[in-house]
Amino acid sequence: MVTQRNFGFGVLTVLFAAWSSVLLAAEVRPGGYPNRPVRFIVAQAAGGNADFVARMVAAELAKQLGQQFVVDNRSGGGGGVLAADMVAKANPDGYTMLLVGSSFGVNPSIYKKLPYDSERDLAPITLGSTASQILVVNPSLPVNTVQDLIKLAQAKPGELNFGSSGNGGGPHLAGELFNLMAKTKMTHIPYKGASGSILDLLSGRIQVVFATMPSVMSHLRANKLRGVAVTSLERSALVPELPTISETGLKGFQSGTWQGIFVPRGTPELVIRLLNREIVAIVKLPDIRKRFEMEGGVPVGNTPQEFAVWLHAEIAKWAKVVKAANITLE
Repeated sequence: MVTQRNFGFGVLTVLFAAWSSVLLAAEVRPGGYPNRPVRFIVAQAAGGNADFVARMVAAELAKQLGQQFVVDNRSGGGGGVLAADMVAKANPDGYTMLLVGSSFGVNPSIYKKLPYDSERDLAPITLGSTASQILVVNPSLPVNTVQDLIKLAQAKPGELNFGSSGNGGGPHLAGELFNLMAKTKMTHIPYKGASGSILDLLSGRIQVVFATMPSVMSHLRANKLRGVAVTSLERSALVPELPTISETGLKGFQSGTWQGIFVPRGTPELVIRLLNREIVAIVKLPDIRKRFEMEGGVPVGNTPQEFAVWLHAEIAKWAKVVKAANITLE
């Protein structure tokens, strides 16, 4: 026999199930989002690694969500400042996204003033990927290990030169982090791009470079340069024979490149969750993982909260390095 109590309970169960379905639908596609093209601003010129990541993600998002994600390269302003400012000031409706690289975590320290607050004005979606650098030396240098380099640099303060792609870039900061942690005084020589530093390393005009993997792999295979260690906390699948700097002399040493995705602060939480879920799934697809690894990268795909904590630590870390090395850019 169906009692009034049981009937009432049954009605409540049905209503709860119906309401749960409504909430689930809103969670999956909040407000039908996206119902028009999404602008995906990339803080790099077309053809770079960040552009490569953005186009992979945009293509997969378009397939999964049924709308165009239009990549818009904005490389002006130095270090991605222009692109980040555009997104920080955009309407927080989920129709403007940002992909930035490693300079985003350095800019708050290296520029006297930014037109936005890196942590307050942009909402993190996920850390897409990270990539290690390689500490490489000219083969004429009597250095085979990190400890060899530390001892030589300490014995000859100011005499060893490390090259980089320019002031304030990743290779420069990696070298300054090394100086800070190892208590060495290698001299920084900036170039207008990575190729100049690699050419002078090959010729012996400079002795050390913290290089991106694609820029030196062919020279390592030809034994024209010597790889000493990688700058990530874990060994790289691209050069598994090389130890990390952390495990061979400077515990905790970590530098490299990364790509992260943001939206304007104030974007609806359901939209952030949707984008996070989709992008995390995308960067972990086998084909895309393989593409990352071919470039020396590792897909990450974490939560917005985890990315926010990671970014805060990244900004604080490089602030110490920038201050110690007295690096400034106007």
